[in-house]
Amino acid sequence: MSDSSNEGIKTVLHPVSDLAAAKAVYTALLGTPPQADGPYYVGFDVAGQHIGLVPGGGPQAMTSPVAYWHVSDIEAKLAEVTAAGATLKEAARDVGGGRLVATVTDPDGNVLGLLQDPQ
Repeated sequence: MSDSSNEGIKTVLHPVSDLAAAKAVYTALLGTPPQADGPYYVGFDVAGQHIGLVPGGGPQAMTSPVAYWHVSDIEAKLAEVTAAGATLKEAARDVGGGRLVATVTDPDGNVLGLLQDPQ
């Protein structure tokens, strides 16, 4: 095992077909309006978690929710999990402000997200 720690799942992205309808449901569920509200992404920050709504699954073509594990070193964690049997789906990329995200699949095809915030 490496020293690439993780902080647990703090971000979950949900692909949605109707952004307005989904936004209403998640606003009611979470009890707060979204903190990010645009035509390409709606995001809620509640109780230390970020819940995002991605119209049409976004450029990643998500077909189901993806939980993102927050890690201290995304490249080290990618190396660790792929050495253990995960398959790289999407290499680490900057999604703005220095935040890096990547995805892998486990041996059963489940998508796992990794997220590194700027340090």
